[in-house]
Amino acid sequence: MKQNILIWCFLLIGFSVFSQEENTKTFTIDANYFYGNILLHSKDIAHLITEHPEGFIVSYNKKTFGDLRWQQEYNYPDWGFSTFFQNSKNNTLGNNIGVYAHLNFYFIQRNLQLRVAQGVAYNSNPFDFESNIKNNAYGSHILFSTYLLLNYSKENIYKNIGVQAGITFMHYSNGNVAAPNTSTNTLAFNIGVNYKFNDDSQNEFINDTTYTRIKEPIKFNAVIRGGINESDYLNLGQQPFLVISAFVDKRLSYKSTVTAGVDVFFSKFLEKEIEYVAASFPSFGVSGDEDYKRVGLFVGHDLHINRFSALFHLGYYVYYPYDFEGRFYQRIGLKYFITDNIFGVISLKTHAAKAEAVEFSVGYRF
Repeated sequence: MKQNILIWCFLLIGFSVFSQEENTKTFTIDANYFYGNILLHSKDIAHLITEHPEGFIVSYNKKTFGDLRWQQEYNYPDWGFSTFFQNSKNNTLGNNIGVYAHLNFYFIQRNLQLRVAQGVAYNSNPFDFESNIKNNAYGSHILFSTYLLLNYSKENIYKNIGVQAGITFMHYSNGNVAAPNTSTNTLAFNIGVNYKFNDDSQNEFINDTTYTRIKEPIKFNAVIRGGINESDYLNLGQQPFLVISAFVDKRLSYKSTVTAGVDVFFSKFLEKEIEYVAASFPSFGVSGDEDYKRVGLFVGHDLHINRFSALFHLGYYVYYPYDFEGRFYQRIGLKYFITDNIFGVISLKTHAAKAEAVEFSVGYRF
């Protein structure tokens, strides 16, 4: 629970920075109804897909007009907050309600809107050995959640009222903080209305052409990552993990940085899993003496948005004594620069579609 509170506080702090730095008071609210399907990304959740889920999204959106460089670089996006309710229409799976921070990006004369949202959700009926053993999608009440919304939107059709319609993709997972964690993905059609508060007809988009191109030398970074997670073999318990990372980065432009480095993983859940598999499944060829530590090399990219950056890493284990989900791994996350040198990161480490851990990190850029 504490980890999820930290995620939400992290997002709130960042978006409050956006709020303090820009002066326009124009904002909108919108509401969308959606109806769709839970996607069968794994045959293990087939028994949970029985009906078409439906629900609603209610959002607050603050408009930007280019007071800061990041707003101009990204075509004057909105930032805001939203709440999301999903009725899965399956008593075993339960219902989800979430809160999110989001950004709206605009295309095609600002009629096409792409929303990227990250937050936390509460599931009403997670896995329980005694009362709900069939819910192998969610191992905990609290879930990490991401949704993407693509809308064709028209404002001010009648006075300040507009309409929108499009598609929504919603992901729920606890990041293997607790097992089981098969997770779910929902794809839905949505339709809704929007209302604009304040008249922004006097506001003009600022286009400052005096900004200079960012040039930086190669920088060295050191990061410590940690958290708790659990093996997919049930009832082995939550275990702490530690990751020590060192990498170099090169800032290519205002938006883009490339990275390359090394991760050293100390994952105690693997130590428990190795002991269990060796004792319970002798045909698997696990002796029990395998080292639970791993070493990986990775390359990556950071996409900068103000003091935030969205990161993606692709890694390969060069030291891999125990076979766990294959040698390739990925990391996606959100980085926030507290100062010019100190940063925090919340990231999800995965093996393709299989999550291993949610990492909470602090780093220093030399």
